[in-house]
Amino acid sequence: MKSHKHNDSSQMKEALQHDTQQNPQKEKEKHEKEQCSNDSTNQDSFLPSSSGICSAENVKDGQAECPEFLQQMERTLSCCQLKDMKRLQHGDMKLGPLRFTRRHTVLIDVDTFNSQRKFLPTKGRDLWHSDFVKMPCSQSANQKSKWDVISKKLKSLASKKTVSVKDVEEAIIKYNPKYKDQWSFDALHTFNKNIPDTENYFKTLFPKIAALALKLPDFVNKAIPLLRKGQSATITLSQVQISCLLANAFFCTFPHRNTSNPTAEYAGYPTINFNSLFGNWSERKREKLRAIMHYFKEVTDESTRPKGLVTFHRECLSYTDMPTWESCKENLSKLHITSEGQIELEGKGMLQVDFANSLIGGGVLGSGLLQEEILFLINPELIVARLFTEKLEDNECLIITGSQQFSSYSGFGDSFEWAGPYEDQSERDQWARRKTQILAIDAMNFRHSMDQYKRKHINRELNKAYCGFKGYDGHEKPDIATGKWGCGAFNGDPQLKALIQLMAAAKAKRGLAFFTFGDEYLKQSLQHIYELMFAEGITVGTLYKLLCEFSSAKHRDSDVDLFDFIKKNIRNSKSHL
Repeated sequence: MKSHKHNDSSQMKEALQHDTQQNPQKEKEKHEKEQCSNDSTNQDSFLPSSSGICSAENVKDGQAECPEFLQQMERTLSCCQLKDMKRLQHGDMKLGPLRFTRRHTVLIDVDTFNSQRKFLPTKGRDLWHSDFVKMPCSQSANQKSKWDVISKKLKSLASKKTVSVKDVEEAIIKYNPKYKDQWSFDALHTFNKNIPDTENYFKTLFPKIAALALKLPDFVNKAIPLLRKGQSATITLSQVQISCLLANAFFCTFPHRNTSNPTAEYAGYPTINFNSLFGNWSERKREKLRAIMHYFKEVTDESTRPKGLVTFHRECLSYTDMPTWESCKENLSKLHITSEGQIELEGKGMLQVDFANSLIGGGVLGSGLLQEEILFLINPELIVARLFTEKLEDNECLIITGSQQFSSYSGFGDSFEWAGPYEDQSERDQWARRKTQILAIDAMNFRHSMDQYKRKHINRELNKAYCGFKGYDGHEKPDIATGKWGCGAFNGDPQLKALIQLMAAAKAKRGLAFFTFGDEYLKQSLQHIYELMFAEGITVGTLYKLLCEFSSAKHRDSDVDLFDFIKKNIRNSKSHL
């Protein structure tokens, strides 16, 4: 990464004073704000009064319940309502005809799609090669005989009206004999016993999943390239093709994907076969299986089978494209912040941030139930990314366009519950993709929370966020829906992560909708510091320098608060004018 010179306190004051002097209108707004406050808020108190917060919750019938200066600011970028955020539905994408390129693999016939809007698999050939997914139905010398065994067992299941969990287990072990004493199916067995009869349709569903898995040679004719690290590349496939691939994952047919040995061929990839989901019963597994079974119920029913495309794009940000953050002149983007709602619902049509694991999907097929795992359960088509996406590097992200939401949910972690079907009514774009974009970016995991304030780690998170926010296809870019990325289990500081994402969004020229998931204090404190920085015309570069200054202050006093530190620095710079 690019190195940056240290800025001492005097340089910091000069930078802050320069920003203020270059923004006289923002200075005027600040003085108006101070005059309207009537000294109702103690100057040393960090949280403003409720009347000093201008957000969606303070607006009724189009009238802001806040002082006149805030009504004026609402007409600018500083107070943004959710309805003002830019979404995919608001613009004409003008994608042009779908086409295959050297870096864009399309698994359907593009000519037929462009002329007739039909989803026929593209012609191609099987490749048993390290740069491609090794398919269960490959006709290579080693795999052909195994597919004969797999297809025989699946045909047997598909021919029956009802299939038991024991039948499923015996079939899977038949072509994975070395794992007979290692794999457990107790979660699948217990799930089947505990689900009420009114919801237990699984005996009739299992044969349909087996029949879907058997269609793999017909549905996917062309070799699927791996999305390798260090390379920007794209794969587009139909929702039917995805369902067929996931049916094979359900029956654990993918070769060379069953070991976690660090020297294994796919050690740098997530698991894809569902064996880990079927073992080690827990209440979490019950709710996960309810969501997964509902997905298969929908895709195996002709009346509800989805008809569209999904695109998976891996982007690698070159080091020459990484911003010199301390020199960035961009002003802060518009911000909407709320303690209510969900990214996947209220953020529909925006670029929705997946708080990802570097191994995409995290613990979705295990016991994990954080934001990413929940996202993959209600949008199971995302799980297929695990088949071909290598572990993300520090300068990489994955963007998925067009996935469909199949389930509703409530809760988080141990309180997570599948809440029934979800009818996704998102419009489709010119390529028959749902107007939904999901961005997977992995934050750093800080075992020692103080490490996150180091400049090199701030740089890493800024560049990771910018890699995802930047946009690459030259088309309209929606605003970003995000939240406490990398906080919780990864020990991220919500204040720091909010500012990092705000800076990356500003550099990418996109607005930001920030969901605090019920954290009212963060909502109010972020709104307050944002309005202060916006009024002062603080640039991305100046904010970066403040973060670097804070890094030194934090290591001198671990109790110092980031937002309070920024506020004091801005005030000190004003006193020296």
